[in-house]
Amino acid sequence: MNAVAEGKGAEAGSRQYLDRLRHSCAHVMAQAVQELYPGTKITIGPAIENGFYYDFDGPHQFTLEDLPKIEKRMRQIAEGNHPFSGAEQSYEQSRRYWQERGEGYKLELLEGIKQRGERITHYSHGAFTDLCRGGHVDSTKEIRHFKLLSVAGAYWRGDEKNAMLQRIYGTAWPTKGQLDDYLRMLEEAKARDHRKLGVALDLFSVQELAGPGLIFWHPKGGLMRMIMEDWLRAEALKRGYQMVYTPHIANVELWNTSGHRSFYKDNMFTEIEVEKGHYQLKPMNCPFHVLIYKSRLRSYRELPLRLAELGTVYRYERSGVLHGLLRVRGFTQDDAHIFCAREQIESEVSGCIDFALEVFKAFGFSRYALEVSTWDPAQRDVYIGEASDWERAQAALENVLKERGLPYELVPGEAAFYGPKIDVKLIDAIGRSWQLSTVQFDFNLPRKFELEYIAADGSRKTPLMVHRALYGSIERFFGILVEHYAGHFPLWLSPVQAKVLTLTAEQEAPARALEAKLKAAGLRCALDLRPEKIGAKIRDAQLEKIPYMVVLGPKDVAAGTLSVRLGDGRQFSGVTEAELLERLGGEVSRKLVASAWGKP
Repeated sequence: MNAVAEGKGAEAGSRQYLDRLRHSCAHVMAQAVQELYPGTKITIGPAIENGFYYDFDGPHQFTLEDLPKIEKRMRQIAEGNHPFSGAEQSYEQSRRYWQERGEGYKLELLEGIKQRGERITHYSHGAFTDLCRGGHVDSTKEIRHFKLLSVAGAYWRGDEKNAMLQRIYGTAWPTKGQLDDYLRMLEEAKARDHRKLGVALDLFSVQELAGPGLIFWHPKGGLMRMIMEDWLRAEALKRGYQMVYTPHIANVELWNTSGHRSFYKDNMFTEIEVEKGHYQLKPMNCPFHVLIYKSRLRSYRELPLRLAELGTVYRYERSGVLHGLLRVRGFTQDDAHIFCAREQIESEVSGCIDFALEVFKAFGFSRYALEVSTWDPAQRDVYIGEASDWERAQAALENVLKERGLPYELVPGEAAFYGPKIDVKLIDAIGRSWQLSTVQFDFNLPRKFELEYIAADGSRKTPLMVHRALYGSIERFFGILVEHYAGHFPLWLSPVQAKVLTLTAEQEAPARALEAKLKAAGLRCALDLRPEKIGAKIRDAQLEKIPYMVVLGPKDVAAGTLSVRLGDGRQFSGVTEAELLERLGGEVSRKLVASAWGKP
């Protein structure tokens, strides 16, 4: 048994430190659960975005009422100031240890570690030991500011054929202030839940008869999607991209050549047999764009060749992880692949970063963070390519960010299987971080498909390739927009930009005339001519989150003016039609996030 050194060099507050803190907190929770509920078996307890979880199998059915009791015991354990220590074990030592304790799940994990040829380590604090790779704080005394949040079911290893486990989620932070801020954010997030707002605003739905993870866009949501797609296509064309369209399905041999069948098979739907041929739904667009490049021999004069597509892909996600628009089985990527010469790579990556930041600006996001995801040389079986290629590719990505003066964080082990990447995470209105845009370096697919171009000296060379997605997926980005704005979209995106409300039936004719003028100016307008009181009409328009309500009553018609009420409650009277058209038109053309109309 050899002691294991972890190398805890991460600063408090960094992603690495937060992961260590949260993973350590998961271990403490597992100890507390086993002490409070004898007979409970432990499985895995990783750190996740903003928190951690641990999965348990035992006779006790956990409820929210159990969480304070578990928290209390966790605090008692943490106050014991137990150091975390690791020791390397032989396979026989570890197997004997977990057999003696009847921990069948740990024995199964141990077999997988052995098959992969990885070292076997046990990590302990006080009386508790876990089978673990490591990644801990120095001592339990650092675990002070945490909260258990929820209980859920989870299949062992995410497979519905396996046992259903009980998962307890929690969060942990370095300071009380950070914990309090996060808990307040969670409360605000509940009110902004895109799944609830999607129904309330009639934007989209998931239909049980069609199946989970498949999105139906309703007219209002469909209109917003069209606006988003049209804007992106126009911007792409300005930046030298060429639009393409590719199939939804391909022969399995394509996925064998690309490497997806080896490295991504678990996320692909099963094969479909067609006339003795075998096909699969595409999980990614990249091999299709590669085939377009390969359709004829290219010249260096054609490079960089930027191919873009709003392409729908299909990925097999377990039902337990599906979540509204944010985690689905069918979605549309704003995908692009850039084929270029080696000397062009950094300028192309820089152009992708420019495009990503323009997306954030246009849709009202002012805060973001960048990460460079690199490979883990210790896990060569999950990556393709030579070490020297990975090092050069990572250096190229970092050089771009350094030259632009953009701060970034390195995230080891999170690269795609074919190359390192830059991830741009936006920060929304309530401080949440969302993985969004990605720029990925790929030196492997061009080789696998034997891509070439004729260089200036007449020789044949292999191009490099950049994968680029900005929205990430239309569905996920739309869900983020709904929650960022809490449904109060900026005018240029709103499915209904203005609604004309009448006090009585006598205003119907001038209301229809105003509607026609607004539509002629390119604005999206609706009428409310119902024989309801104006207060009820305003309340209904507010529930629909209409940005502008134009009220027409007898006095307004007589004076030739309008009364305008904004979605935030501000009101203006004596407004002329010309003023209304000018204000709305200017707000749309400038893509303002907040209304430019007057002052509160």
